[in-house]
Amino acid sequence: MNESEYVPISCGFHDRLEDFAVRRAVVPVVALSPDGAELTFDAVITDVFARDGADWATFALAGSGDNVTIRLDRIRSVDGIDLPTFC
Repeated sequence: MNESEYVPISCGFHDRLEDFAVRRAVVPVVALSPDGAELTFDAVITDVFARDGADWATFALAGSGDNVTIRLDRIRSVDGIDLPTFC
């Protein structure tokens, strides 16, 4: 996936991410790194925001509290909800 080719996600999935952020629940996340490697981690979504023509989410990793920011079109699933099949 080219860094400049952002593909907007569904509004419904975006709303679910914002809901998780408000609840501050630890959720399992599967996403792709910029080089295409699959990342799996448990985290709290701390922010969902727009920047440079794309939507992003910041996650506080469970255990360490380190922050990771991921472009939303790289997320594959959150709390077992798959982005590619979300309606």
